Amino acid sequence: MARIIEGKRRMIKLSVDDILSVVSQYQYLTKDVTDSYDMVRLRLEYSNMYIPEDL
Repeated sequence: MARIIEGKRRMIKLSVDDILSVVSQYQYLTKDVTDSYDMVRLRLEYSNMYIPEDL
């Protein structure tokens, strides 16, 4: 589960499952993009990626 760490700068510590979730979402969003880095960036810019929070 992601954990927010307060300090001078707010950081979010991600668990292995969180990182794999982000990678999976990235792969899904970019699976049809075989173009350049700029095309991948453009597609990701207009997409939302979420990390679920366990309560």
